[in-house]
Amino acid sequence: QVRLVESGGGLVQPGGSLRLSCAASGFTFSIYAMSWYRQSPGKERELVAHITSTSGSTNYADSVKGRFTISRDNAKNTVYLQMNSLKPEDTAIYYCRTQILGRAYWGQGTQVTVSS
Repeated sequence: QVRLVESGGGLVQPGGSLRLSCAASGFTFSIYAMSWYRQSPGKERELVAHITSTSGSTNYADSVKGRFTISRDNAKNTVYLQMNSLKPEDTAIYYCRTQILGRAYWGQGTQVTVSS
């Protein structure tokens, strides 16, 4: 079955960096687009970054442009989110997502906390 497992979250000071990973299994990873979402307490889940399957084209939420980079390694069935210049407002649970035949699949999430 489809499985997405995030890792790499943690506590970091403002201005610091983290790299999140999402290991995928149970489907042909290379042919599906992948996304990162995040959700803060009391807020709706929001799209952070998206990467297509073939061309690897990317797009980002305005709030993270220039600071975050999404990438994928199809040989490792893994999608990454490099987060630099982190701000307290980036604090959230970060989720990996894909959509297959109209159904969305989510990972369990990884907590990112930006605080001094």
